[in-house]
Amino acid sequence: MSTDLTRPPEAAPDWTISQDWARYTADEHAMWDRLFARQSAMLPGRVTSAFMDGLDVLRMTKPGIPDFDELSERLMRKTGWQVVAVPGLVPDEVFFDHLANRRFVAGRFIRTPDQIDYLQEPDIFHDVFGHVPLLAHPAFADYMQAYGQGGLRSLGFGALHKLARLYWYTVEFGLIREGGDLKLYGAGIVSSYGESRFALEDASPNRIGFDVMRLMRTDYRIDDYQQSYFVIDSFEDLLRQTMETDFAPLYAALEDEPDLAPDAVIDGDVVLTRGTQAYAKNAASL
Repeated sequence: MSTDLTRPPEAAPDWTISQDWARYTADEHAMWDRLFARQSAMLPGRVTSAFMDGLDVLRMTKPGIPDFDELSERLMRKTGWQVVAVPGLVPDEVFFDHLANRRFVAGRFIRTPDQIDYLQEPDIFHDVFGHVPLLAHPAFADYMQAYGQGGLRSLGFGALHKLARLYWYTVEFGLIREGGDLKLYGAGIVSSYGESRFALEDASPNRIGFDVMRLMRTDYRIDDYQQSYFVIDSFEDLLRQTMETDFAPLYAALEDEPDLAPDAVIDGDVVLTRGTQAYAKNAASL
């Protein structure tokens, strides 16, 4: 998401472009297969069962990188979503409009071998492997559409930076209670080999019960592992809380509340794990 962008000439008015699946090289397909094999072997037992169920949507008939046309056909049959290619970051209103109409935007490039464990701009593996499996889950699919609709409304309140935190701490870096354990579901975690372990197993980060207002006050890290993760009870509850929240007065109330640091723990938090923050402290000292 971004605001100060110029639409490239090859993009349609809604910023979509052709995926041009035939242009991918053997090396690019091999990189997808390498990443897919590594993550799909490591995630069982760590990720929500809904993700593993949805992962079957990505098991394409062609080798390597999924063809968005075929992927969209499968996803459309399950929840009415489709995947569309975009040239990179898109304006906020474009992003929200796509989500509100059950279209997930995805970049079409894939990382290179020297970027296998970290890259700044999301690639097709993050966008598709990380996000698409949960779009096959009805409640989460509805949550994503509701987020897009709410995003369009937020533009009129000047509160986009607050709403962006909801996306960050749920869609990208959320945890969920499942069967008495914590599981991963956020795309930024499930597409990252290192953070998939860190988010669940490291003593460093806080793990805090989900609360919409608390979460929307909290800054986040864009350059490293998160210092706090927020934990939902279920996708149905996440959808319910989002649909039942009147965001207009919430935005007004947030104006009177100070932002919280990414490592903050405050009165009223449901603290599942109070982290040592050792990882962040060590990183800051380097």
